[in-house]
Amino acid sequence: MLNYQEWMSIVPEEIRQDPLWSLEVYRLGLLVGDISWEDTEQLDKNSHTRGAADQIRRSLDSISANIAEGYSRSTGKDRARYFEYSLGEAREARDRYYKVRRALKQEVVAHRIKLLTQIAKILNSFV
Repeated sequence: MLNYQEWMSIVPEEIRQDPLWSLEVYRLGLLVGDISWEDTEQLDKNSHTRGAADQIRRSLDSISANIAEGYSRSTGKDRARYFEYSLGEAREARDRYYKVRRALKQEVVAHRIKLLTQIAKILNSFV
């Protein structure tokens, strides 16, 4: 598994050169969406967790996407609304990771919950 610094080095330069990249919460949102791909693939193979896999994937995809859209808004009110959406998605994904904890490795679930909590804390300060 890649660490954070290694992961950042493989993100395309076009993304890293965008001013959006300066937001740590965006980078963390992109990271969790990227590294959790295998988690949702594994959950999708089990009929009991298939629905959760889809919901987790959608929530994780929305975190950085909403941050990107909010960052591009010209007013603080608009920006805050999209950051609030991201906050909701981070909390939803964290909730769902907890619920599927029996289907994934304990250390994977603990890492994802910790990362999503970090994202939620940063977004909470923005909102």
